Amino acid sequence: MTERIALYPGSFDPLTIGHLDILSRARRLADKVIVAILENDSKTPLFSVAERIEMIRETVRDDPSTPVRSFSGLLVDFARESGATLIVRGLRAISDYEYELQMALMNRRLASSIETVFLMAKEEYSYVSSRLVKEVAGLGGDVSGLVPEAVRKRLGDRL
Repeated sequence: MTERIALYPGSFDPLTIGHLDILSRARRLADKVIVAILENDSKTPLFSVAERIEMIRETVRDDPSTPVRSFSGLLVDFARESGATLIVRGLRAISDYEYELQMALMNRRLASSIETVFLMAKEEYSYVSSRLVKEVAGLGGDVSGLVPEAVRKRLGDRL
């Protein structure tokens, strides 16, 4: 039987509880879910790619069914290289859907053998975004319960 491999791509700057919820549910769809961090030089992230990889690995505890890797270039090329046939994307609101639909259709055009699967955020996480978490933490707010503890500590140190 062929191993089903999925990619869960994103910036994860930083990883949130919402991301972990999507990852947990994606693991029911595939034997392996690769957390794929995009190396994007056009953005100025709070944490380096290496720091984000480290935080995610701390959280998933180096689970062999959840490897964490970075990539640059086209997602579908990375998917092919990784043997992935699924791309998992989380949706919080209708505004996410419009953007994600465009990306999914372009990815389908570039690689029709790779499917995109949308997972709806749980209601209690539908407002949580990395951007909002950074903003709240930067203003001294408590982000406990919005990010894993290791991420909360690093946010406190960084901001």
